[in-house]
Amino acid sequence: MREPVVIHPQLPTGLPDLEPELLPELNAHIETLRLLISEQDAGFLPFDQYMQQCLYAPNWGYYTAGSTKFGSELPTGDFTTAPELSPLFGQSLAQQVKQVLDQCVEAGHAPVILEFGAGTGALAASLIDSLANQYDNLEYCILELSPSLRARQQQRLGADNQANNNQYRGVKLRWLDQLPEHFAGCIVANEVLDAMPVYWLRRQGTEMHQYGVQFAPHTQGPVPFVLRTQPITGEVARVANERFPQIDGYSSELNLAAEAWVHALGQWLDFGAALIIDYGFPQHEYYHPQRGQGTLMCHFRHHAHDQPLIYPGLQDITAHIDFTALADAALEAQLEVYGYSSQANFLLNCGLPQLLQAQQQQLQDNSPNDEQYNRQWAQIVGASQTLLSESEMGELFKVIALGKGLTPPLIGFLRGDRRDRL
Repeated sequence: MREPVVIHPQLPTGLPDLEPELLPELNAHIETLRLLISEQDAGFLPFDQYMQQCLYAPNWGYYTAGSTKFGSELPTGDFTTAPELSPLFGQSLAQQVKQVLDQCVEAGHAPVILEFGAGTGALAASLIDSLANQYDNLEYCILELSPSLRARQQQRLGADNQANNNQYRGVKLRWLDQLPEHFAGCIVANEVLDAMPVYWLRRQGTEMHQYGVQFAPHTQGPVPFVLRTQPITGEVARVANERFPQIDGYSSELNLAAEAWVHALGQWLDFGAALIIDYGFPQHEYYHPQRGQGTLMCHFRHHAHDQPLIYPGLQDITAHIDFTALADAALEAQLEVYGYSSQANFLLNCGLPQLLQAQQQQLQDNSPNDEQYNRQWAQIVGASQTLLSESEMGELFKVIALGKGLTPPLIGFLRGDRRDRL
């Protein structure tokens, strides 16, 4: 048997210091993890369980506690998502959502949107602003695990005011606590699957090993933990052996939770489509021999780094999406794969240039002087370039549409559909 690999945590160069008022919170998280690890066999907490705790543990997980996660303002925000970057993202996406909803209505279903992990509510606001006047009985549902984010969404959409009867611009709002048993409509999941806990694995000769976390009180570093490998067998090892290249020491992730999510989608989706937007690759690129350290990434105060042990509960932990695995899971679940494309191609197909042109005209009509116009127009164009640029969100982010009962093609994939690359 090969000797285990041990990785000691290190503070990345250039990472902002943790605010002093958060130190007691960090120490409490460390103690909670120490107790949890002490209960495990050989004091070894598999990485997927560690990630689950850091992101979703009641009261202290990154997404379940009250810290600010989204936004461009330092020092509180850790990252900015496309809907917060520009309303043009949601306005463009709305064109695809409308096509799905129109087919639902034609088939005798009510127009319903279900968003997973709605963040600050920015995307919900953009979609409702774009679609509220298109339907008499539009309903917008949100499934949100984070109590703090749910509160932010309700505040942004005015749903914390009982006088409006949980409506925003005349659209009925509902927050769900669990998956529906049956659903017809359009599902939106923007940057959701990348935050599902992953197995972090390493090929060790002829064996497959998994990373896990162990308590190491004498470790030199920011936290008293280390990453250590140990052998893993069963279904996880079988799938990893199929997907990983035959390279000793090759490390990467398996997001079986995302594949399970798609399998479940096939059970409760009766008609409509799920639009999944996230960063990732098709499988042959995800497990490319040159990507031997995987895709695991952490975000803290707009700094990306690869140290998941530091700041547990106070930083985001993500992994890229294997879109081939999602498509395969969809076919196994009797779902159709309606399209797969880069975010740039999808937004262009959904009319972002025309929306940008209309916004420019509106700005010209309403700006009191050239200086204000030039400043605001530069901000709008800059945000649009970030959404579309190959070196930024345009190529790294992909869009895949999975569903049942619809008549293709979907407009977001009319040009640049890459299903043949999955």
